[in-house]
Amino acid sequence: MLPPSAPLQAAPQRVPQLGDARSGKLAGNLAAFGRALRRAGVPVDAARLALAPQALGCVDLGRRDDVSAALEAVLVSRAQDRAVFRELFDAFFRDPELARKLLAQMLPRAPGAAPAPRQRPRVREALAPPRSPTPGQAGAEQAMELDAAMTASARERLRTADFNQLSASEYRLVERLVRDIPLPLPTVPGRRTRAGSRGARIHWAHTLHAAARRGGDVVALERLQRRRQSLPLLVLVDVSGSMERYARLLLAFVHAATAHVQVNGLRLALRRDVFAFGTHLTDLGPAFALADTDAMLRSASQRIADFAGGTRLGSSLEQLRQQYARRLVGRRTLALIVTDGLDTGEPAALAHELAWLKRHTRRLLWLNPLLRFEGYTPSARGAAVLHRMADGMLAVHNLSRLEELAGAIAALLKTTRR
Repeated sequence: MLPPSAPLQAAPQRVPQLGDARSGKLAGNLAAFGRALRRAGVPVDAARLALAPQALGCVDLGRRDDVSAALEAVLVSRAQDRAVFRELFDAFFRDPELARKLLAQMLPRAPGAAPAPRQRPRVREALAPPRSPTPGQAGAEQAMELDAAMTASARERLRTADFNQLSASEYRLVERLVRDIPLPLPTVPGRRTRAGSRGARIHWAHTLHAAARRGGDVVALERLQRRRQSLPLLVLVDVSGSMERYARLLLAFVHAATAHVQVNGLRLALRRDVFAFGTHLTDLGPAFALADTDAMLRSASQRIADFAGGTRLGSSLEQLRQQYARRLVGRRTLALIVTDGLDTGEPAALAHELAWLKRHTRRLLWLNPLLRFEGYTPSARGAAVLHRMADGMLAVHNLSRLEELAGAIAALLKTTRR
C-alpha cells in the first residue's frame, strides 16, 4: 500500500497501435483474412487459423515479407494456392504501392498509358464486400441465386468462358458441369467374335442349335462377327504452373467421360491410362481406379509432387517409354497430350520421344488451351515440335470445346497419317 502522504498519480495509459494483439485488431484481421482466403477457394480451417498468431510471434511484424511467409507457411497447403495467397495478402493488407495502383485504376487514363495490373478473378471475388441479407430473405435469395446460376444465358456464358478467367464460384460450378459432357470414342473391330448376321465364317454351333429347334432343318447360316471395342486411350496432362487452371478440370472431365463406354448396347469399362507430367511423369492409374471423381482428384493431388512447376515433356515421354511401354496396345491406342507446349527441355529429345510415341499409337492429338487466341503460332521450341509431330490440334479452354472433342477425334481417325 502507498503511504497516506504519497500523492496518487494516474498510471500511464498505453495507446493501442494498429495491429496490436492486445487491442484485438490482429485477431480480427487474421479471421477476416481467413474468410477472404476461403472465398477465394483456398482451404483454410480453424486449426490453421489458430496457428497464424503463433507463427507471427516468431517473426518481426515490422517486416512485411516475413509476415507474408509466416502466414503462407501455416495457411496454405497446396502449391496451386500460393499465387492466390500472395496476391490476396498484398490486396488485403494494403501497402502504399498497391493502394496507389488500385487508385490509378479508378482515375481516367491517358491514351497510350500502361495498363493497370489485373487481379485474379478469385481474388476479386474474395475482396468484394459480402452481402448481408436479412434472416427472412436469406433462404429465398440463396434459392434465387442457385436458380439463376443455371439459366440459359448463364449456362451459355459458362460454355464459352475461358477456364483461366473464372471466379472461384464459377470454377467450382464448371468443375461439376464438365463431368456431364460425354466423350463417345469411336469403336474398331476387335479380335474376339460373336454371333451376328455378317461375317466371313459360319458359326456352326449356333447354326446347329437353331436347326435342332426346327426338327433338323437348316433355315439360316449364323455368322461369326468380330466384336466392336472402343479404342484404348492414353492421356498425358500437363500440370505445370501455366496449366494449373486447366489440369484439374480436364482430369475431372476425363475421369467422368471415360469411366464406361457403350458398345453394342452394353456398358463396358474403357481401357484408359492417364499420366500427369511436369518435371517428371506421374502415373494416375490408382487414382482413376476410384469411382468417385472428387476422391480421384484428392488422390491425384497427393500423388502429383511437381504440380505448378516446370514442363519437361521430353523426359516425361522417355520415362513413359522405359517404364510403361506395355500400356500401349499395339497401334490401336489413341494418345491425347494436354499441354500449352511451353516445354523447357531440348527439342531434339522431345522430337525423338514423340516419334517413338507415334510409332506405337494410332493417332496423336494435341489439346492446346493457347489455341483460343486468334493468330496463335507455335513459336516456342516445344510447341513447334508438337505442331510438327501431332496428327491434329484442338483448343480445350472452355466447355464448348470439350463438347466438340468427340467429333474432332472421329474426324481425326478418318484421316490418313502423314
